[in-house]
Amino acid sequence: MRWRFATVAAVLCAATLLIGTMRQARAQTDLVEAGSGLDLSLAEYLAKAGPSAKLIAPGKLRLDGHRMVCGKRPTVIDPTFESWGGAYPGYLILNPVRLKGLPTPVKLFVYAHECGHQFIGRDEGAADCFGVKRGRRYGWLKAEGLAQVCDFISRLKGDADHAAGPKRCNEMRMCYLDAAPRAARNQTLHPRIRDLTAVSPRHTLQAD
Repeated sequence: MRWRFATVAAVLCAATLLIGTMRQARAQTDLVEAGSGLDLSLAEYLAKAGPSAKLIAPGKLRLDGHRMVCGKRPTVIDPTFESWGGAYPGYLILNPVRLKGLPTPVKLFVYAHECGHQFIGRDEGAADCFGVKRGRRYGWLKAEGLAQVCDFISRLKGDADHAAGPKRCNEMRMCYLDAAPRAARNQTLHPRIRDLTAVSPRHTLQAD
């Protein structure tokens, strides 16, 4: 009888750990596809997040003085969110605690990356490229800022959805060049970006 109780307890403990792991994996996924059974409506997310979460209407968000817009999609400011930012269909999430202290270009890139998921789905490489191109075309991402973004991204090890940071960075450098007017593509980049671009061929992102 004692063995049976111990077995049942072990099974329950394993199930609890599995559920926790699944929740953590879900939080690390930038965009949960609608209809997948894992997506949350805005109302559901706000109810789950509790009173610490704040809803910012579309067009009202400012990051270090920059007005950030992702169409008609609002942003949830949630200091308890597990990552720097995230996205569910129809809205974005930012964690101000984790963003605090980061360089402005990195903060803006995080937002633009999450906004990219709203248009291109779960593809992390495409969302990176979207964020970089938007930043350069809108004028807030210069060569120095891209170097700061790469410093930030390169420290990330990657997971099932995200390639390792250095791989992501190589692809973002190419996206940065693609976003420039043709006349500007031959101009000198920031030395750190120029050197790495010269030795890093374009490649397909793969999950670690």
